[in-house]
Amino acid sequence: MKLPLHLREQLKIPLGVLILDDDVTKQNISNYVDEESLLITVGDRTTEKMIKFGFFPFLQIIDGQEKRVKRKPPDSKVLTELSCNNPPAEITLESIDLIRRSFSSKPPIRITVTGEEDLLVIPVCIYAPENSVVMYGQPNQGLVVTLITPEIKNKAQNLLDSME
Repeated sequence: MKLPLHLREQLKIPLGVLILDDDVTKQNISNYVDEESLLITVGDRTTEKMIKFGFFPFLQIIDGQEKRVKRKPPDSKVLTELSCNNPPAEITLESIDLIRRSFSSKPPIRITVTGEEDLLVIPVCIYAPENSVVMYGQPNQGLVVTLITPEIKNKAQNLLDSME
């Protein structure tokens, strides 16, 4: 499914709380995540930051790039390694199915994407269990923290349904 032009502006609106770059600290993050939270990170830098702060994602989705520049993947102990293809500005059925199935895999789980992982926040928000916390970067602004609720699941499903 490809991202239509009319959705690009809508996707610039965070799906959760935006924490500005200067305010992304371990203490601020701990206001949103506790020991019982199922943490999901989308993006190399976001994943790396959470691990550095001592938060270990149940699921991390990376593509080995930051702002389209190749980078070393975050250091992390991963029990289940998965991979998929997901071209830029698209969400493939392969990616959706892998994300859905990952929630029944043994954590910690890493999905390495060949292509681009940015839009995979949408299926993550659909399939993550309620009360999970999803984190992803908002380019040149900060970190978005999204608590998975029925409303967020519906909003994400509507976005996915709007793709061509």
